[in-house]
This record gives sequence, C-alpha cells and structure tokens, in this order.
Amino acid sequence: MPALRLEIFDTAPASDGTLQPLVEQTAVEEAKVASFEQGYSAGWDDAVAAQQGDQTRIRADLARNLQSLSFTFQDARSHVLQSLRPLIVEMINRLLPEVARESLAPTVLEALMPIADDLSDAPLTLVLNPAVRPQVEELVTQATGLPLVIEEEPSLPEGQVYIRFGQIETKVDLDQVTADIAAAVRAFFNLNT
Repeated sequence: MPALRLEIFDTAPASDGTLQPLVEQTAVEEAKVASFEQGYSAGWDDAVAAQQGDQTRIRADLARNLQSLSFTFQDARSHVLQSLRPLIVEMINRLLPEVARESLAPTVLEALMPIADDLSDAPLTLVLNPAVRPQVEELVTQATGLPLVIEEEPSLPEGQVYIRFGQIETKVDLDQVTADIAAAVRAFFNLNT
C-alpha cells in the first residue's frame, strides 16, 4: 500500500522545488488588520447601539418617575388643602366678620378723608346701624372735627355705612367685602377639589 500523502495548502512548490507560501505575508497582515478593523467597528457599533438603548430606557424611566412624582405632589397638595379647608372656612365665618366690625370705623374715616378736603361748613351725614354708632361717631369726630349728622337706620347691616355730603354719597360695605372674601375662599377650595 502506498504511503499516505497529504496536501499542503499554504505553500506551493517553487520552480526550484522548494515550497513557497501561496499567500504573501503582507497580504496576511493586511487581512489581519482588516479583520481587526472590522471587528473593532462592529464592537463600536454594538457599544453605540447599547448606549443609545440605555439612554432611551433612562429617559423613559426618568419621565415616568417625574410624572409619578408630579402626581404625588398634586395628591399631597390636595390632601393638605382639604385638611386646612375646615379651619380656614371656620376662620372666615367667625373671625372675618369680627375683623370687619372692628375695622368699620377706620374704613369710614378713610372714605371720609378725601371728601373732607372739599367740605366747607356743611354738615356731613352718616347713615348707619345703631349698633355701630358709638365707635364710628367717636373716631370720626376725633379725627376730623367736622360737623356731623348721624342718622340711624336699623334696617342697614352693621357693616354698612352711607356717607353723604350734599349730592355726593359714598357707601362703605364691609359685609359685602366679607361675603366676597368668603366666596373667594370657598371657590378656591372647590376649584382644587
């Protein structure tokens, strides 16, 4: 049996009988460099794609967390406002009318001062509820020294005073101001619910 003969693929016999490589060494090196570059480029592309995927996922997570945080803030704000609502409404119902009553005389005086500059000796007429007469009369008399006529009108609310001088009439209505403030606060809480 003849001896087994294996072929050599990487070399070719030269004319002198020596074996020569079939591919030049520089071509092998160039192929290695090209393979490296191709692998490097593929790795780089994979890394860029992975980074973009991570950034997209991070942005989505951040947006979801911010939205959740926003809802949490709104819920917390709503709960706090609803907890404060009875206190504020009670303060408006009890304290605001008392504060308005206390500030009626100074408010009447404030409304009188621009008119007082134009007054001569004609008397000033105040139309008011008898319950507020003492405090208004005392403050206006002390502050202005103007001749004063006070007409009591029991049908007027305690927070309302009419100031008359000749044909000029000015109305001070703290009851309406108090009602407007209370309505605004109630509207604020109704809007937030």
